[in-house]
Amino acid sequence: MMRWAASFISARAEGSVIEAPAVAGALAEQGYVVLRGAVPADWLPGLQAAFEAGVRPSDAWPVPRGADWRHAMVDLDPLVRAACCLPALIAAARHLLAEPFFLAQVEGRAPCPGNAPQPLHRDAAGMAGRIVNAMIWLDRYDATNGATCLVPGSHRAAVGDGGTPITLVGEAGDILVFDPDLLHGATTNTSGAPRRALLLLYVAESLRAAQRATEQLRGVRMATEEVFGG
Repeated sequence: MMRWAASFISARAEGSVIEAPAVAGALAEQGYVVLRGAVPADWLPGLQAAFEAGVRPSDAWPVPRGADWRHAMVDLDPLVRAACCLPALIAAARHLLAEPFFLAQVEGRAPCPGNAPQPLHRDAAGMAGRIVNAMIWLDRYDATNGATCLVPGSHRAAVGDGGTPITLVGEAGDILVFDPDLLHGATTNTSGAPRRALLLLYVAESLRAAQRATEQLRGVRMATEEVFGG
């Protein structure tokens, strides 16, 4: 039975093989999958350091960011780029994309203590098969420090907006991959514990021109020429 268990799949960096049918089934049925332990443990201090070094105030971004979140420019860091290309992550993204794709954006975000909860929303409604979102957690996350909440199956018309939200719980090094039509948001960081994450956007090659036109507004500095799934 794949329904719930397959949404949380071990991807331990020590070399275990992720079963493609389980990942594909979770993404199709629930609209998301959490790859547990996908980031090598010895990478985490470097990724956390890259996040801290990249933190910029709201008005330092091309478009000002929300003041109750910390935002980090990390896309030029080589370890961050390596994390965005982890085989388990790329393989999961490939299940949701109908054509070759590229990494269009990566940045760091962390809710400040007492942040306003982020309402449930869809990142790119109607763009299934052309856009994939992912999140690499750099700290332990749960309902006390602003973890992501989502509505399983809400990417499907049969569920729509009527499903019950759940709040994800896990450890640093987990990766969330999700459909652009999936309803999701963020809870309030009531504990004050850090909840840093990298937010990634993979985009179909056919949308490259549109993405390039908005790179400056989105604060993208990195090269985006590498293509996956070709």
